[in-house]
Amino acid sequence: MAKRKTVGRTQVHITKGLMVGSRLRCADNSGARIVQIIAVKNYRGRLNRIPKASVANMVIVSVKQGTPQRRKQIFPAVIVRQRSPYRRRSGDWIQFEENAVVLTNEVGDPLGSEIRGPVAKEAAEKWPRIAHQASIIV
Repeated sequence: MAKRKTVGRTQVHITKGLMVGSRLRCADNSGARIVQIIAVKNYRGRLNRIPKASVANMVIVSVKQGTPQRRKQIFPAVIVRQRSPYRRRSGDWIQFEENAVVLTNEVGDPLGSEIRGPVAKEAAEKWPRIAHQASIIV
């Protein structure tokens, strides 16, 4: 029999809706507007499989559109919204209108001072600094 990994609480499975190469909107006022995912942090996958990510995952992004100081730079970011529907533990299905990220540093502190639009509850629970700046948590 295989061992189950449960430490304190059970992990919730969220449908992975974004993959490497996806372009997303930046939901903060850090100076970036459109970013592209180039890697997924802590992704353990198979050889030649494209890494995928979902809400509350940290990804590495490249800024494609924005201010000249931010363009062509690489930052860590946290996904706060995804268009692909996913199921919550309560049985509700959640789906946002767009995919969006918040640029952060390596620890998870946001680079901008405000976050525009709603933030998923899963991202707010995992990243408290993002939850503190969010205006709406869904």
